[in-house]
Amino acid sequence: MREILPARQLALVPPIGYFCGMKWTLPNILTVLRLIAAPGVAIMFLYFARPWADWYALALFVTAALTDFVDGYLARLWKQESKFGAMLDPIADKAMVVIALLVITGFSGMNPWILLPTTLILFREVFVSGLREFLGATAGLLKVTQLAKWKTTLQMIAISVLFAKGAFEHYMIEQTIGMDQAMIDAILNGTLPDEVGLRWKSIGWNISWFGGIALLWLAAGLTIATGWDYFRKALPYLREPRT
Repeated sequence: MREILPARQLALVPPIGYFCGMKWTLPNILTVLRLIAAPGVAIMFLYFARPWADWYALALFVTAALTDFVDGYLARLWKQESKFGAMLDPIADKAMVVIALLVITGFSGMNPWILLPTTLILFREVFVSGLREFLGATAGLLKVTQLAKWKTTLQMIAISVLFAKGAFEHYMIEQTIGMDQAMIDAILNGTLPDEVGLRWKSIGWNISWFGGIALLWLAAGLTIATGWDYFRKALPYLREPRT
């Protein structure tokens, strides 16, 4: 029977190599791939027609989001935390969220239910990044909190659901061409036969739309809460001395 390595031996897994003085381990490589995937989400809509672009973007985004949990877990398990990984991990997360939200806002037609929470999320990310840049060496006091981790997780779930909504919406538009509203209502109500599966696509659209909106607003609330927490911690360093 194959012997399973104990945790203390797993901790000795060596790095893959070094490049430009930085340690290249599997967790760091996963983080880099997640960063590369961020613009890839938008590129899907340049090279593929909808709804395939929505599904490809969803698959790429979900896969990249899962690496956010895997790379941190492996880095701790194998004791491979590094300065490079600590620097790049939050950048990759923010790039994924910001680019995906811009894409979703664009194909939603600047819907205010999406535009407003997206604006709040983007404002907070820029504000906290500016705080960290200003604080410089003391920026360590703005360490990522558990609430901030939940915020990022919720953002990624909301974005994934909204990508699915885009696909269902495009199916609905594509397959109701030539139908008037009365015919669409009759199919959805069961009065007319549903030959193209319009009902289940309508259900998918409604669940992903209302669920995605609710999750996005909840993520925006957590985002603002964590932003305020960081501002409160930085406030003593922003006050001017009295003369």
